[in-house]
Amino acid sequence: MQPNTTSLVVTGLGVAVTALGATMLKGATGYAAMGFGAAHIVLGILDMFRPTIKH
Repeated sequence: MQPNTTSLVVTGLGVAVTALGATMLKGATGYAAMGFGAAHIVLGILDMFRPTIKH
């Protein structure tokens, strides 16, 4: 996979997990899933702006 594709996959996974936690899960499990998904969204976006090094 190319670096940009990987970033999009990680961000998309984060969106899906955050949505799952927000709608289907209750209590601490839902909050944990939302936090885990939000972390993936942030890391995926940050990875998009990271410079790539080509050898």
